[in-house]
Amino acid sequence: MSPPQASPPPTSAGREPSSRLPDWLQPRDRESAGSGRRRLVETTLLVLVGLVLTVATVYDLSREVKVNHRLIADEHTWRLYTGHDYHDLSIDQELLGAGTDHEVVCGNTRPAAPKATTQLCLVIWGPVIDGRRTVHGGWYLAPHVEDVRADRYGCFGEAPAGACPS
Repeated sequence: MSPPQASPPPTSAGREPSSRLPDWLQPRDRESAGSGRRRLVETTLLVLVGLVLTVATVYDLSREVKVNHRLIADEHTWRLYTGHDYHDLSIDQELLGAGTDHEVVCGNTRPAAPKATTQLCLVIWGPVIDGRRTVHGGWYLAPHVEDVRADRYGCFGEAPAGACPS
């Protein structure tokens, strides 16, 4: 004698949960007769969806690793350029256009809380070589101000057009 099989608990209406599903989605005791073509198509589609998700995940992770590598190089570049070993730096990837790989790294010129003293902002782009990237220009910001064009002064280098007030 085999042990009794547990059935799913009835819902509040006294029916099994699967009874609300359409016939083609309800669980079966045995496979329906036929050539198995539907199962082959379903399996193929599931495998394709899995492959697409795997490729998308790998692409996204590799892109994140490249961006993180670049941002670490930007912080290192700012520290070497200024001679300050500060760790409260702000990096703006959107200011010069998303997807341009041009970043603006800002940090205090003297030890203090972030934005409490004059800040030096460097415009950095190019390939990472020996853990650094090339500084192409920059500007200074007064204490306690946001990085907006009107508040920038002492612009130097080839800062992008329109980045500094005329």
